[in-house]
Amino acid sequence: MSKTSARPASDPDIASRGSDDIFWQCSRFSELTPEDLYTVVRLREAVFIVEQNCPYPDADGRDPNAWHLLGWVQGSTRRSLVAYARLFVPGVRYDEGSIGRVVTAPEVRGTGVGKALMAEALRRIESLAPGQPIKIAAQRRIEDFYLGLGFRTVSAPYEEDGIIHVDMLR
Repeated sequence: MSKTSARPASDPDIASRGSDDIFWQCSRFSELTPEDLYTVVRLREAVFIVEQNCPYPDADGRDPNAWHLLGWVQGSTRRSLVAYARLFVPGVRYDEGSIGRVVTAPEVRGTGVGKALMAEALRRIESLAPGQPIKIAAQRRIEDFYLGLGFRTVSAPYEEDGIIHVDMLR
């Protein structure tokens, strides 16, 4: 596992330590424990369905074919999932490799965890499919975030589950 500095505020034990480490776990679906999977589903549901007020089928059938990147912060009494993304090798979701379901816990936004998550996701997908392009379906409202990571927009805006998206390549 690799580490990245972060300042999560959800757990007083974590927040009181100042700068904490994120421990990255990258697992196949079958390697996730029931507790890990439940934690992932809770974070995805809390952000994508509840916070964004977007009822959509999160169980899209793609999880079993993905690598799951989880970013954990360990407090003194429990660990907290602060970042998550789904990774696909070329030919599974798109002809290119892909990163999706990119999410950070609300309490760590603005601390650099999103950039750390994407840096780790890009590193991991490069190790799974060296030199291959990466395609994402990005929410239009955060298109600039992905442009800053070297992606370029390759589609006109389109609606998916009531949210405007664009396809991007890197």
